[in-house]
Amino acid sequence: MSSYQRDTLLLFVGIGVLLVVATAIGWCLKRRSKSPNSVIDNLNTRINAWWVMVAIIGVAFLLGKLAVIFLFFIVSGIALREFLTLTPITRYDYWALLFAYLIALPLQYILVAMSWYGLFSIFIPVYGFLFLAILAAITGSTHNFLARTAEVQWGLMITVYSISCVPALLTLPIDYYQDRNLLLIAFLIFVVELSDVLQYVFGKLFGKHPISPNLSPSKTIEGFIGGVFSASLVGACLWWITPFSFIQAGLISLMITLLGFLGGLVMSAIKRDKGVKDWGKLIDGHGGVLDRLDSVCFAAPIFFHIVRYYWV
Repeated sequence: MSSYQRDTLLLFVGIGVLLVVATAIGWCLKRRSKSPNSVIDNLNTRINAWWVMVAIIGVAFLLGKLAVIFLFFIVSGIALREFLTLTPITRYDYWALLFAYLIALPLQYILVAMSWYGLFSIFIPVYGFLFLAILAAITGSTHNFLARTAEVQWGLMITVYSISCVPALLTLPIDYYQDRNLLLIAFLIFVVELSDVLQYVFGKLFGKHPISPNLSPSKTIEGFIGGVFSASLVGACLWWITPFSFIQAGLISLMITLLGFLGGLVMSAIKRDKGVKDWGKLIDGHGGVLDRLDSVCFAAPIFFHIVRYYWV
């Protein structure tokens, strides 16, 4: 067994143990509760959803690089649909939507699979940005032109470009880290998502002071501090699956958890603007794909470029 296989096995065994413990705690709380408790029910639903999501990611890891890229391609497609479903689409947006779904989305992931950094890093932020405006303009409709165009551009940036930066980690030729890049993906997702979970737990246990009641009433100062710093400590302890030192892993974990938290606030602001609680209903207990990946969407591009700049 190679060191990569051993470390991957240890990581997933550790995650499995955490889920088993969480499942046991949720079951005990449910048994001890004498009346229906929405918090406990929500917690158990989230834990069950995590079992499914970890299993899917684990299978993709087992199948290799192309399977991981394809998984995130599917995830981006679902997320893009969730985002654009909440936008006021008209018949004049036909060409822009056609470009988003049939050209920008698949081409971005083809470029990632080809490891063509020079193009996949600018394709959507530059060419996609310009082409969407052109395609919207040639229809001749000026009604809410800027808002309609900007919403599709935002959808592509968040759901396709940002999410594609996760599998793009596989393209980085890091010295003395060959064939282990999948562990970087596991590190990014695990730390950011663990921060979200711990913020939820600390917020329910100790939360008294909402950070932004208008955007997300459930996010509290106590939950933020407890979740971010405890997840950063766990991230530091996972340095052995990364090319980072203990201190570097801790600082990077702090950075991506902060970005994840701020990204969650931004996505909450968009949902409130649209008058919805969740992006979708695909994942029981989590809402839609975007509800689960909103933090990763903001952390992934920064994490990718920092690793590329300092470790490649």
